[in-house]
Amino acid sequence: MNKNPAKIRYIYSTASDTRLQTAHGIWGGINAQGEIEINFYHESDALPAFSEQLVTPDGSIGHEITPEEEEQRAVNRHVHSRVLLNYHTACALREWLEEQINALEEEDAPAVYGSDSSVAQ
Repeated sequence: MNKNPAKIRYIYSTASDTRLQTAHGIWGGINAQGEIEINFYHESDALPAFSEQLVTPDGSIGHEITPEEEEQRAVNRHVHSRVLLNYHTACALREWLEEQINALEEEDAPAVYGSDSSVAQ
């Protein structure tokens, strides 16, 4: 006879190299294996290839000059995390996100600092 346990305890640990990442957006889609691929990125203004400062005849430093065109703005999108989700995990993530968004949208919702929840498939 197969007796199932009354409960399962999940113990969480964090790798020493775990970092908190900011995501300004995502890019991805369904890959060739039928998984959903999500690439999280953050954006920042692109650094110029170089900059220069003029030196005035008296030896003081003038304003900084960059070779960038003022009509065009370059933005870097740095992909910092790539996540592959199977169908069941993607559905669980969708449900979890909907719960979190609904909690944020409640008019009389108290501050949710320290809200503890997880996504399971």
